[in-house]
Amino acid sequence: MAPAAVSLRATIFCFLAWAGLAAGDRVYIHPFHLLVYSKSSCDQLQTSNAETPKDPAFTPVPIQAKTSPVDEEALREQQVLAAEKLEAEDRVRATEVGMLLNFMGFRMYKTLSEMCSMAGSAVLSPTTLFGTLASFYLGALDPTANRLQAFLGVPGEDQGCTSRLDGHKVLSALQTIQGLLVAQGGANGQARLLLSTVVGLFTAPTLSLKQPFVQGLAPFAPITLPRSLDLATDPDLAAEKINTFMEAVTGWKMNRPLTGGSPDSTLLFNAYIHFQGKMKGFSLLPGLQEFWVDNTTSVLVPMLSGTGTFQHWSDAQNNLSMTGVPLSENACLLLIQPHGASDLRKVEALTFQHDFLTWMKNLSPRATRLTVPQLALRGSYDLQDLLAQVKLPTLLGAEANLGKISDANVRVGKVLNSILFELKAEGEQPIESAQQPEVLEVTLNRPFLFAVYERDSTALHFLGRVANPLSMV
Repeated sequence: MAPAAVSLRATIFCFLAWAGLAAGDRVYIHPFHLLVYSKSSCDQLQTSNAETPKDPAFTPVPIQAKTSPVDEEALREQQVLAAEKLEAEDRVRATEVGMLLNFMGFRMYKTLSEMCSMAGSAVLSPTTLFGTLASFYLGALDPTANRLQAFLGVPGEDQGCTSRLDGHKVLSALQTIQGLLVAQGGANGQARLLLSTVVGLFTAPTLSLKQPFVQGLAPFAPITLPRSLDLATDPDLAAEKINTFMEAVTGWKMNRPLTGGSPDSTLLFNAYIHFQGKMKGFSLLPGLQEFWVDNTTSVLVPMLSGTGTFQHWSDAQNNLSMTGVPLSENACLLLIQPHGASDLRKVEALTFQHDFLTWMKNLSPRATRLTVPQLALRGSYDLQDLLAQVKLPTLLGAEANLGKISDANVRVGKVLNSILFELKAEGEQPIESAQQPEVLEVTLNRPFLFAVYERDSTALHFLGRVANPLSMV
C-alpha cells in the first residue's frame, strides 16, 4: 500500500478511536490491573515499610545556582530510544492512562474555557495536567492520596493495597505516551515533532524534599529542577526570580509569567511544556494575511498553506467544518472552524463533548488546499484555580497530606502549567504540487478550535482555541 494511503487510513482510524472516547460516558472497568499495585508489590511495600528508615531528604540549592540550559534535541532522542524499547504491556498501560487523561482533559478544558474570555485564545495539555496531578499523588498519603486517585478516575473499591494506583506506573505510562508522539516523527517522510517537559519545584529555604519523590518524577519530566528561594517576604519578587530562572533554563518565553502567590506557601509546582509541529508539505505564504477576529476586525498574521488528501466534513446544521491533517504516522491535528465567528462558543461546547462520535464518522478524504495561521501560542493557568471551579478547592490546600514529598508540613501555593505550542511549515520555500481537479479550498482565517491526538495511546496531547493568533492565552 502506498505511504499516502497508509497515512490516510491511520488518520481515519485515530479520529474514530478518539471519537469513541470523547462520546462515551465516564464509566470505568475496575481494576486497571496494569496501573494498580500487584499482590507481590503490596507484600514488598509492607516489608519495606516495616524495615526501612525514613526516606533520604535534601534541601534544594538556591535558585541562583548555575544550571545548564535544556537540550531539547537530547530529550527527544531519549524519548525515541525509550519508545523503541516498549513492550506490549507498556502500550496497554499507556492506553489505560490515555483514556483517563482524555476524560479529565475534556472536563478541565470546559472549565478553562468558561474562565477565559471568548475574545482570547486558550490552550490546555491534558497530558501535562494529568501528569501534574499524578505527581502530587506520588507524594501524597491518605486521605489526600485517596481523593487524588478518585479525581484521576480510578476508584479504590476496597481501599486495599491492590486497589491503589501505583504512581510510578502512571508516570511511566505518561513517559510512553510522550515517546509515542515524537517517535513517529520523521517516519515515512513525515516532519519531526518536538515535545519537551520541564518541572520546577520551588521551595521555601527551610523545606527539605524527599529524594524518592523527586527522582520518581523523571519519567513524566526528565528535567526536574528543585530550587529554593524566599517565597514569603516578597511574593512578587520571588515570582520574578522564578520567571527569570525558567526562561534562562528553557529559552522559552511565556507571555503570562507567574505572579506573586500566598506568602505562607512553602512549595510551588510549575510544569512547562513545549510542543513544535512542522507540517509536511506546507509552506509559509509570502507576506502577512488577514485573520478575521470578528465580522468587523482583522489582524495580519503569517499563514501556512499546503495541498494534500485530508479528512474533511462540513456540517450545515451546526455551522462548522472539520479538517484532519496527519502530523506524523500516528499523530493527528484536527481543525474545527465555525462558519460564523459568533458560533464559536456553541461549536466549542459541542466539539469537546457528546457530538464528537457522530462528527468523526462523517469525515471523508478530500483533495484539499488548506491554509492555516502559523501558531506560537503561549498559555499558563494555575491548576488551583481549575480545582476551585470544579468544587475541589481543598484538594491541594493547606490540609493536604503530602508526607511523601517532605517530612515537614508542605503548604502548596500555585500549581502552574505553562505551554508553548508551535505550528510551523516544514520549509519556508513554496512547494510545487501537481494540479488536482476539484481541490477543496479550506482557509482558517477566522476563530477555530484544534486538537493534537496520538493513535497508539489514544491520548489527547492538546486542546485549544485560536480566537486571535496574536493574542495572549
